[in-house]
Amino acid sequence: MPTDNIAKVYLLKRPFDFSLALIGLTLTFPIWSLIVLLVWLEGGRSIFYVQERVGRNSVLFKAIKFRTMGYRKNMSRLAKFLRATALDELPQLINIIKGEMSFVGPRPLIPQEIRVNEEFKLRSAVLPGLTGSAQVLVAKDAPVLEKLNYDIAYIKKQNIALDILLILKSFGISLNRKWDIINNGLKMNL
Repeated sequence: MPTDNIAKVYLLKRPFDFSLALIGLTLTFPIWSLIVLLVWLEGGRSIFYVQERVGRNSVLFKAIKFRTMGYRKNMSRLAKFLRATALDELPQLINIIKGEMSFVGPRPLIPQEIRVNEEFKLRSAVLPGLTGSAQVLVAKDAPVLEKLNYDIAYIKKQNIALDILLILKSFGISLNRKWDIINNGLKMNL
């Protein structure tokens, strides 16, 4: 997809993302309050985990999540639940409001994951997403190139209808607590 088409899609997606994120923040405020309290009671340390990520046009930004990190060996039930439902990623609604992320797009990479080639240039021409085709349709442990191929296919075909479909599939995975499963079994042609 030529860069001017990517810019046109961005202009259409931005109001959609902003409005949906604002609605999401409003509707999930009670859940945020509960998660903040539970994370604080469990760990007593920082509620949020902030990590530098690569955004659109390779601009760095701080992605925000509820803290579940540091629990890898003895992950608490709360941390497992937050990760399996993706509730740990609710704070990224703030990143969407700020224009650093979109609801749908390639997941934001950490700077060390970036490779310099044409596919990664195309991948970084769009806003990273809270969810995306690679997260919804590819096994969690799939090779990076397979995920990249799904990201590129999404970028070339992106539109609001596809975004809505991927968001709905993401909600289904969250409601079924399946984000931690290696392959969620969803199929979809891009």
